[in-house]
Amino acid sequence: MKKNILVTGGAGFIGSHVVRLLVKKYPDYQIYNLDKLTYAGNLENLADIENADNYHFIKGDINDADFVLSLFKKHPFNGVIHLAAESHVDRSIESPMEFVFTNIVGTVNLLNAARTAWQNQFEGHIFYHVSTDEVYGSLEHDDEYFFETTPYDPRSPYSASKASSDHLVRAYSHTFGLPIVISNCSNNYGPNQFPEKLIPLAINNIKHNKTIPVYGKGENVRDWLYVEDHAQAIDVIFHHGKTGETYNIGGNNEWKNIDLIHTLCSVMDRKLNRPEGTSRKLITFVKDRAGHDLRYAIDATKLYSELGWEPSLQFEEGLSKTVDWYLSHEKWMENVITGAYEAYYKKQYEQR
Repeated sequence: MKKNILVTGGAGFIGSHVVRLLVKKYPDYQIYNLDKLTYAGNLENLADIENADNYHFIKGDINDADFVLSLFKKHPFNGVIHLAAESHVDRSIESPMEFVFTNIVGTVNLLNAARTAWQNQFEGHIFYHVSTDEVYGSLEHDDEYFFETTPYDPRSPYSASKASSDHLVRAYSHTFGLPIVISNCSNNYGPNQFPEKLIPLAINNIKHNKTIPVYGKGENVRDWLYVEDHAQAIDVIFHHGKTGETYNIGGNNEWKNIDLIHTLCSVMDRKLNRPEGTSRKLITFVKDRAGHDLRYAIDATKLYSELGWEPSLQFEEGLSKTVDWYLSHEKWMENVITGAYEAYYKKQYEQR
């Protein structure tokens, strides 16, 4: 069946991998990428498919309710995969309102537009909201895991805004009958990730012999998933997930931050032909983040057992591929760090 799919935030880290997968895997689909092109949105991430016949980019802001509604009236979207969000915890601590507007108000604008455009003719439509495991709060014990039924306990403005959007998506399902599905995913890593995040930041700093900042003592634990595996999971849930359900997506791959950095240092030393232990000398412990959650760990049994998805890469293999990508894409990293990518695409769209 041919589909017209709206992907929000499709120029971002995870979104770009989802868009690329859909464009290449489903040539009969029309994929519309809506992105505001904030600092985290980079169309260079999609240069390889920008001329594909079934790919369409739309620059716009989900906080503009009239604009969002006009898109739904103009294009007969069968489905929405909603990834657009402010996502960096540190930034949410500094500027909470940006997260409230984009992650909460923007989500409601999309929900209202879908409900209005689909006019209660919901068969064949789906609103897929992509969320985070951070809505569940923090785990204190090694034998605890986040399940789809785990009560929400967000601890940062970022996770609170995502929790709010999750609740609103479910409310539109219960109140208006809007067909929805939600996924909550663990930490992603891989190509195209903005270098404010731990792994690309460390890779870049090691390469240039700069200090590697690690919060606290590095004892915080995260479950890591290669971004292309996340994109595959989104594809599976979008097409086969049960309406109204939530699916946790995780890599079954827990690492303390300090252990991850030690492993990354070893990988970098090897690939840069430096003596083993060279990069570890760059590690610098810094003041811990306010309200820093101790541990996240996903139980993704439901997704494995009901939809048959599982990660394709072990962490060491995924980390090696990630390092190779960043080392071979120096220009991409330079453009992101200097902001040249923003200036280039801003100029492009001002001329249209």
